Amino acid sequence: MATPPPAGELMDPQDAFAELSTLVVGETPLSQVLARVAQLAQECVPGAEEVSVTLLEGDRARSAAFTGSLAAALDERQYEGGFGPCIDAAQSGQVIRVDDTGAEEVYPDFAAVAARQGVRSSLSVGMPMPQRILGGINVYRFDEGVLDEDAEKTLQAFAAYAAVALANHSLYASSMALNGNLQVAMQSRAVIEQAKGVLVASLRCSPEEAFAHLAKQSQHTNRKLRDIATEIVERAGRG
Repeated sequence: MATPPPAGELMDPQDAFAELSTLVVGETPLSQVLARVAQLAQECVPGAEEVSVTLLEGDRARSAAFTGSLAAALDERQYEGGFGPCIDAAQSGQVIRVDDTGAEEVYPDFAAVAARQGVRSSLSVGMPMPQRILGGINVYRFDEGVLDEDAEKTLQAFAAYAAVALANHSLYASSMALNGNLQVAMQSRAVIEQAKGVLVASLRCSPEEAFAHLAKQSQHTNRKLRDIATEIVERAGRG
């Protein structure tokens, strides 16, 4: 993990990008990955005072990570209404700026709520996300002045690196799930072969007939073949 910058100084974006590229080596929970994404964005994007990460899964939107409660609250107001800068950025993959919450015409409801909370400007950038999930990063600023072009360029580059990190996490999680499923499948196959051996010996039948016997029992009792096989092997072991 990169060393945090001294108070009042921004992290070099390249250091943040380098950390993002190694965030998901291992079994880091997605919640921790996203929390670090939000924290790094806060540390390297000029003017970022609070940051949140929006994920859209089907019709459901949620703030999967945030650096402060106000960012989460502003996001939630948008989720309740079904539209707003963070949702639109996540859905479209575009950059959405609100340079002045006191004079915003495209998102007046969001801007009014944000202004009452002291937010003067916001910047939302969509992430190119894997599979069925869409996402975006939202930056909120309280001080006067807008989140400028440097902030936008940094956040766009950051979002691209963050998307790669999340894609890697998704692939890792998928591969682990596949590996787990394969292990279960191999264990099931092994116990079925053991049960066939028990039946061949006890019924004096062929392996094919033993399997047919297992299949009939499974259908007759409406139980999984693996469970029938396990029961036969355990019973044989006790006998």
